[in-house]
Amino acid sequence: MKKRKKGMAIAASSILALSLSSFNLHTSATSPSKSYLIAYNLSSLPKTYQTDIKNAGGLVLNAIPEIGGLEVRSSNPNFLNNLKSNSSIIAANVEMHYKLDDEQPAAADGKSVTLDPDQDGTYWNSQWDIRHLTNEGKSFKIESGGTEANGKVTHKAVVGVIDTGIDSNHPDLKANYVGGQSFVPAGGYSGNDKTETGNPKDVLDREGHGTHVAGSIAGNGKIKGVGPDLGIMAYRIFDSSGSAPTTPIVKAMIQAAKDKVDVVNMSIGGYDNLKYEYNGTNYSDIADVLLWKRAVKYAVNNNVTIVASAGNESLNYADKKSLTDYLNANYGDTNLVFKGVTIETPGGVPGVITVSSSNKWSKDQLAFYSNYGNSFITVAAPGGDNGPKYASTGNLDDRDFTYRALSTWPTYLEPYFTTIDPEHPGYAYLHGTSMASPKVAGIAGVIKAAHPDLKPAQVEALIEKTSLDYGKPGHDQYYGAGEANAFTALTGK
Repeated sequence: MKKRKKGMAIAASSILALSLSSFNLHTSATSPSKSYLIAYNLSSLPKTYQTDIKNAGGLVLNAIPEIGGLEVRSSNPNFLNNLKSNSSIIAANVEMHYKLDDEQPAAADGKSVTLDPDQDGTYWNSQWDIRHLTNEGKSFKIESGGTEANGKVTHKAVVGVIDTGIDSNHPDLKANYVGGQSFVPAGGYSGNDKTETGNPKDVLDREGHGTHVAGSIAGNGKIKGVGPDLGIMAYRIFDSSGSAPTTPIVKAMIQAAKDKVDVVNMSIGGYDNLKYEYNGTNYSDIADVLLWKRAVKYAVNNNVTIVASAGNESLNYADKKSLTDYLNANYGDTNLVFKGVTIETPGGVPGVITVSSSNKWSKDQLAFYSNYGNSFITVAAPGGDNGPKYASTGNLDDRDFTYRALSTWPTYLEPYFTTIDPEHPGYAYLHGTSMASPKVAGIAGVIKAAHPDLKPAQVEALIEKTSLDYGKPGHDQYYGAGEANAFTALTGK
């Protein structure tokens, strides 16, 4: 949800768009045992990889043969130096750990939203974002992502959701849920979470984020997604603490490709710095970035369209110095200094459709929290914000939560502070680039349903070509090619 230690304005407004901080566990660098990422110089593993790691003083935890990667544990302080003599290893670094900061809302956020359903029992009139994207639902008649007959849905395309899991029994999602997998080990990533058994079928959403994302893609009930008949698959990478290292994320991408999903949504993002100093020792995230790139390439080569959120730090990604300055200001200290080029993963990886967040009330201004940047943003999509009055004053009391995005929320979780009917939980307003990205993933899904032979690059090109030209004429740093739209993508106009 929120990137940890982000700017005060964003933290105070409780942006719920999953941002992952790569730096929360750097301070554990002095612990006796560390996890590392290893990338071999080919996108495959040699037969000797177990011996290579053992001789260097490490133990292989996970092998990722599809992209030539390893996750390794070692307590040997010379482990990285011991690998330098191995010419088949191209990169190695301390594994980046990502953190989901499920921060509680500030006191001013504690006002719940009261919303009566429409006369037909739905919340369609409150879904300003989906109504806009689908031209008041007209795109559903062109392509909904599948066909319905005798109460059953035949899915013509499937979207994988790499996230916190999905409430697969939610009444608006269960008809479109087609399976999934958890990558969380027994005990969770801390090893101490007794609720985590390592069951690969456990995709229970413990945070709510993945369920909200899934509803924007394929909700079909009181709320509607972009493709109400699209299939959805859950790939759970976060445990109940909200943390995850790099390995399960890239493994989930590879598994989604093997499952032959058509689209993957990753409402996640973090920053890798290619050169930083910790306690006088130089480190880099080169192995992390390399394995991210290989995982994206693997998925795209297997005909999977990858969509990711741009992030919520209001940063200009094209200004590389400002990114590194941001890391030092928010995560650095006297012992940790970032010096190199900063790369946002996965949004900054080639082959990814990267989505900024637009809003309900402006065709010129992005949502206040959204990252942006030339050659970074592909398109924008409605992620919502606090409305025009708040944008003008910055006063927390001026926020209007109905300008956020309404979608599904796990029925078994405590109501979120923007839950619209606490007595009948299951729906909530959230905002952030995490709410923008699944709209584009849903558009990609209905495009694949209508045109199954299109390759990822062709899907991306069609989304860009048919986007609404908001902001400055032509391609710009805020909207990219424009605001993506399902109706125009399906009609070609």
